Amino acid sequence: MITILQIVLFTVLCGVAGFLAFKGYRRVYRNIKLGMKADYSDNPSQRLNNMLLVALGQKKMFKNVIPAILHVFIYVGFIITQIELIEIFIDGFTGNHRIIYHAVENIPALRAFYVFVISFIEVASLFVLFATIAFLTRRWILRVPRLNKPELKGWPIEDATIILLAELYLLTCIFSMNAGDMALHNSEYGFLVSGWLVPLFSGMSHTTVHIIEKLGWWGHMVGVLAFIVYLPYSKHLHILLAFPNTYFGRLTPKGYIANMPEITKEIKSMMNPEPAAPATDMPAEVIKFGAKDVFDLTWKNLLDAYTCTECGRCSAACPANLTGKKLSPRKIMMNTRDRLEEVGRSMEANNGIWKEDGKSLIENGYISVEELRACTTCNACVEECPVMISPLEIIVQLRRNLVMEESNAPSEWQGMFANMENNGAPWQFSQQDRLNWEKA
Repeated sequence: MITILQIVLFTVLCGVAGFLAFKGYRRVYRNIKLGMKADYSDNPSQRLNNMLLVALGQKKMFKNVIPAILHVFIYVGFIITQIELIEIFIDGFTGNHRIIYHAVENIPALRAFYVFVISFIEVASLFVLFATIAFLTRRWILRVPRLNKPELKGWPIEDATIILLAELYLLTCIFSMNAGDMALHNSEYGFLVSGWLVPLFSGMSHTTVHIIEKLGWWGHMVGVLAFIVYLPYSKHLHILLAFPNTYFGRLTPKGYIANMPEITKEIKSMMNPEPAAPATDMPAEVIKFGAKDVFDLTWKNLLDAYTCTECGRCSAACPANLTGKKLSPRKIMMNTRDRLEEVGRSMEANNGIWKEDGKSLIENGYISVEELRACTTCNACVEECPVMISPLEIIVQLRRNLVMEESNAPSEWQGMFANMENNGAPWQFSQQDRLNWEKA
């Protein structure tokens, strides 16, 4: 009866978690698809190489060694612990207990390998424990500057703390499960780290130890399912999105800023005029310059926003930010994601139809004109990002809209624009006098 109850309860929990997780991930996918089309199908081998080196190999993380090592502890531990999770799920769906162990316990070599794997997982979990405590210390005691900026107040810092505390919770469950299991079976399994914890259960009744072991088993399983459901609402979604984001990352030189197709087309038509097309009753296509809202950005820009880890490396390297200006590339990405989430919620409330809300990505509590003007387009933020996000692409598109759609530019810029239009250079003298400096 207990076995059937376990199977039913486990199946129901997995089904509910799967349904809720599907809704969350579908929401993210739908929101990303709101962006404009863009083609990233070129050079698949180079893209795959970038994904393996940057997302899987953590290549760019090691520009900052200490947090990189701590992150690797958690990252590798996260991957390795999934091995034991396989057995937990098999046990849950079949009503068994350590089904893999009992399948190999009479084969000495396989039994030894099983014990080695679980012991290795426990050692990796110790490194995760160390890294988690270190990250909490850096965030709450040492208060590392880039982790305590204004844009992180409220939910962002709460989100980071929730995940770190969840790590501690899952580790507690794993060691309670393994150590309790060893105490119940007189250390039969021989797990390395749990063996040190078995004396903690001395003096406890068999029933008490069994309850602790079961609480660890169910607690770990529920914690993992909760994490899967929570992930689409957290910055830690980068655990999954780092892979497609690095694959679809830009392959052009970092200093390259793409031309606007609308402008390129206009210039080509001016240089190579064609006979005027016969007039039609069709309305002329409305050309938009740059981006004013999330709909005007590409789907890759929106994927960047959801992939942002909020680590702050971009802002810590930004010369505008370092000199006290308002610009923070991290905030640009966070604000883009916040606006995208707002648009998504509005569309959900209107059966998938977008109704203008009088807001845009520029101003309205999102990205200010002052921030956009402060950018020097130096690409420091792009170079620093560990998952190949480009805040610069969003900044440039928004700034283009300000200048070309809203005529919103400082007077110094307006003078430069006029000189470039009239003289072909930013300076106020005729083209004929451009080489007079040679005669000096």
